[in-house]
Amino acid sequence: MSLLLGVFSAFCLLGAALGQDVTYEDYLAQIKACPRECHCPRNFPSSVYCDNRELKQIPNIPPHTLYLYLQNNLLESLSKEALSNATQLRWLNVNRNRITDEGMAEGALEATPQLLQLYMGDNLLTSVPDGLPSSLEQLQLSRNRISKIPAGVFSGMERLSLLDLQGNKLLDDAVTEVSLKGLGGLVQMNLAKNQLSSMPTGLPPSTTQLFLDGNNIQGIPSEYFKGLPKVAFLRLNGNKLSTGGVPRDVFNLSSLLELQLSHNQLTEVPFISAGLEHLHLDHNQIKSVNGSDICPVSAEALEDYANASAPKLRYLRLDGNEIPPPIPRDVVTCFRLLRSIVI
Repeated sequence: MSLLLGVFSAFCLLGAALGQDVTYEDYLAQIKACPRECHCPRNFPSSVYCDNRELKQIPNIPPHTLYLYLQNNLLESLSKEALSNATQLRWLNVNRNRITDEGMAEGALEATPQLLQLYMGDNLLTSVPDGLPSSLEQLQLSRNRISKIPAGVFSGMERLSLLDLQGNKLLDDAVTEVSLKGLGGLVQMNLAKNQLSSMPTGLPPSTTQLFLDGNNIQGIPSEYFKGLPKVAFLRLNGNKLSTGGVPRDVFNLSSLLELQLSHNQLTEVPFISAGLEHLHLDHNQIKSVNGSDICPVSAEALEDYANASAPKLRYLRLDGNEIPPPIPRDVVTCFRLLRSIVI
């Protein structure tokens, strides 16, 4: 009896693991069809692990596969036939291979209309691949050699919420409204460690998290964030921003919760909004900080504020500058919710 209960429980688990109504025959077929080069866990047969096998081509993938792991191999191409049997695929990881533009066959992913997450980092791509499924929610293309985003490549991809292009070779003219057209639902854009010298244009208004660390950005247009009303997390660490290139009110955004400006060339603390919670200004050239200059609320008004209405800054990092201790009392008085100051 215990054996029967165990088999029944395992079968229920398998049904959930396969993510659909599945017969026992389908389960057996999935296990039996597992490629000899790969591992298919019996308690989660919808996952097929073919990573770290020095594979040069993709083996035949079982039809009920939802999660396919092919990272850390020697793959140079992704053919149309390679995934023709994996029509239910939700997750594909081909990170750290040798896939090139030429190796991405036309229609390579057309058999995967339900694909949600695609990981193609650490390959040899020089362009964002065409023919991506419109079902994608996350696309990770970090650390390739991408210098081009073809016009229309994101057409119809309103479901894409995360686009990771960090560590590529994108210049200013590659990131435009034309090249990003179609990304109406984008939430996170990662363009860190590229070759941008100015703030990227054409980002959709839905962008909430914008990561631009490690570029060569020197300034920010005064009206730049008017087209990004939802930006809440902004990282500009390791650029060439100077106080002269940062308009006084450019970061005074009601939506902004975290602002990172470490390792730049700022000589003054920029003006911030009352809603900002985390501010990173370490390793700049700031010599002093004055509460009356940076407090988003006047001293008179602050006296009448309850804690719930006071500026929300909780974390402030100022180390690596030329600011002599201690922190002025008016800074602490303004930002009364501060829990941590690093200087």
